[in-house]
Amino acid sequence: MRVALCQIPVGDDPKVNLQRMLDAIAQSAGADLAVFPEAAQVRFGNDLAALAEPLDGPFVTALREAARAHAIAVIAGVFEPAPGGRVYNTSVVIDANGDLAGSYRKIHLFDAFSFLESEVVAPGDDVVIVNLAGTRVGLITCYDIRFPELAHTLVRRGAEVLVVIAAWAQGVYKEEHWVTLVRARAIENTVWVVAVDKAPDQTSPPSGGRTGVGRSLLVDPMGVVRADLGPFPDLRTGEIDLDVTTHVRRSLPSLEHHRTDLFG
Repeated sequence: MRVALCQIPVGDDPKVNLQRMLDAIAQSAGADLAVFPEAAQVRFGNDLAALAEPLDGPFVTALREAARAHAIAVIAGVFEPAPGGRVYNTSVVIDANGDLAGSYRKIHLFDAFSFLESEVVAPGDDVVIVNLAGTRVGLITCYDIRFPELAHTLVRRGAEVLVVIAAWAQGVYKEEHWVTLVRARAIENTVWVVAVDKAPDQTSPPSGGRTGVGRSLLVDPMGVVRADLGPFPDLRTGEIDLDVTTHVRRSLPSLEHHRTDLFG
């Protein structure tokens, strides 16, 4: 699987953000999958309830048309309406035919470091694996990466690749946390991890703090960083070789050693 890591800036205008995504999809032609950040539709700190759309709305429809036109699957973060005036923080999955292949609503909400995501976002309840380009892909969003049981559950259920989308909050040590956690999830599960964060905010949104630290990563099952996009907007394509997973697990069969009788 060839995957394009699309580390785009995300601002306050969904139309501008959509055009950046469409341009990146066109630039990713030839890859099997293009991955965009969490909240790629519009950045946090805006009126998300007013801007949220169902998955058959115009924003996702435009992404589906681009995916079909360029024969590439797409994973991107959008906001769906939720009960009680909140939204779902959703990772939408589109296959290379432009069809909806699945969606994942973020389970763990970021009520930390002075953010209160749960005030505007409703949590999801499902662990999601999708099939893309003949590969089983497990979905993770941002703060979820701090909860190793989610990644482990995805791998135990057959995920061959973990895709993490993020709008990682800026702050002291936050970039170190991001890189460390992404590599840890790869190492402890001997699995490929594609982790795409937004390019860092250079200005503050209408309300809330700045997000994005960049450093989108492609990490192999030994924890080797095969790509690191650094702190600026970037798009890079990398190769996921599942034969590497097989080789690593022969040498490091930690998944087989997991004590399910004690830990589930």
